[in-house]
Amino acid sequence: MTADVDTPGLRLIELLELLARAGLPQSLAELLPQSPWPKPTLHRMLQQLEAGGWLQREPDGRRYALAGRARALAEATLAGSAQAGVRHAVLRALVADLGESCNLTALSGAEVIYLDRVETAFPLRLELRPGTRVPLHCSASGKLFLAFAPAAQRRQLLDGLQLTRHTRHTLDTRERLEAELQRIRAQDYAVDDQEFVEGLNCVAVPVREPGAGRGGAVRCAVALQAPTARLALPAALGLVGRLRDAAAALGRSL
Repeated sequence: MTADVDTPGLRLIELLELLARAGLPQSLAELLPQSPWPKPTLHRMLQQLEAGGWLQREPDGRRYALAGRARALAEATLAGSAQAGVRHAVLRALVADLGESCNLTALSGAEVIYLDRVETAFPLRLELRPGTRVPLHCSASGKLFLAFAPAAQRRQLLDGLQLTRHTRHTLDTRERLEAELQRIRAQDYAVDDQEFVEGLNCVAVPVREPGAGRGGAVRCAVALQAPTARLALPAALGLVGRLRDAAAALGRSL
């Protein structure tokens, strides 16, 4: 992971990269065998990033995780990259095809963030702008990210979640939610059956890098959202194939 040009600033960026790839908070002892730096240097770098708001300590005081400043940079980079126009065009074509609102989301800490969204032309809709955050446990995209997260990361996320009951359909126990996550892994898509907003259905499929296959990491999710009065859940499930086609196109833009 060493670069041709080695500067203190570049080393800090490389350390952020290392933590981002790990997917879980890491202690100094866990980072040491993964990094090219001696222990005193690594310890100093972690302190610098923590002081600058790029890293934060976990409650145990030993492990470091990406802080809000690092996550905000990652989200802004993805949303504002040269490929953002390509991704928006894919969403526009998907909405023109399906007639309902569609969005592109990513995992941000313990929430889902909307990276992009195209609204339906129908007047009956729930308008959610890019940058909106929604809970993991009662959104289709959120459950998708939970289902396909590495096991240790999934346990940590679930341990920290408050399973707030938003509607009478919300999965508000750990047992029910984990059973749902197992179904999602088997079918490779997730649904929000009026779990976040009464009268609103959502279906989400994973966006993976080209050639990754079903076992590949889920980078983002693309989802269809529609009122139950206009699109019942069985009809929405019939559109999963079209969502997967869009997800493949979006994956090529990553």
